[in-house]
Amino acid sequence: MKTIDLNSDLGESFGAYTIGNDEEVLKYISSANIACGFHAGDHNVMLETVKTAASLGVGIGAHPGFPDLAGFGRREMKLPPDEIHNLVVYQVGAIQAAARACGTCVQHVKPHGALYNIASKDSTMAEAIAKAVHAVDPDLVLFGLAGGELVRAGKRVGLRVAQEVFADRTYQPDGTLTPRSQANAMIHDVAIAVDRVIRMIREGKVTAVDGEDISIQADTICVHGDEPEALRFVQQLRERLQAEQIEIRNFGVGRHE
Repeated sequence: MKTIDLNSDLGESFGAYTIGNDEEVLKYISSANIACGFHAGDHNVMLETVKTAASLGVGIGAHPGFPDLAGFGRREMKLPPDEIHNLVVYQVGAIQAAARACGTCVQHVKPHGALYNIASKDSTMAEAIAKAVHAVDPDLVLFGLAGGELVRAGKRVGLRVAQEVFADRTYQPDGTLTPRSQANAMIHDVAIAVDRVIRMIREGKVTAVDGEDISIQADTICVHGDEPEALRFVQQLRERLQAEQIEIRNFGVGRHE
């Protein structure tokens, strides 16, 4: 039986602002990427999200981003590698403390937004992130865009990596994600998105925006928790994966057994 991890970016509410439907989405996924307070989230939301994820057996991950609350971490910031290293260490440490306080542990790290996109293409930034994760805990799994620089950097420093694909995003011919500034960046038709995911898992291929197929490896699938369709998306995706006899399983299963 094939296995796949199903993840979502969560814990992005803060203060008086509610983003996403975390409590419901958590019931259908196997891994949660939890905001660490830089691009979204706060101390209250972080602890509550970790606690809920742990109670449901969902793998807990740090979701570090640029210090850009106003831009939701989706604006590029030109920071030197040592500062990238340090902001990742800081944010992963915050989630680790929250997890420890809740009697659980962190299994993975997935950068957010612009930080993720830059690291997918820029080997220097990718290496700074990978080294930061390894310095904090070499047993953590590093999530990166399938075929991207972050995956390669993770392997170079000795981390276990998970190649990530996106259920609700379109792809460029070079395997990168279509920028959100373009009208065709998101896939809003759930049926189309689910069919694409099954093909990525079964055949290792996805159709890019130019109509050509590209090769892709799917270890974990992301559904964005802040999108209005997120809950319906993840419900139907999980149902289809089960119908296809593809087991949904997070990377922390068995780690401490």
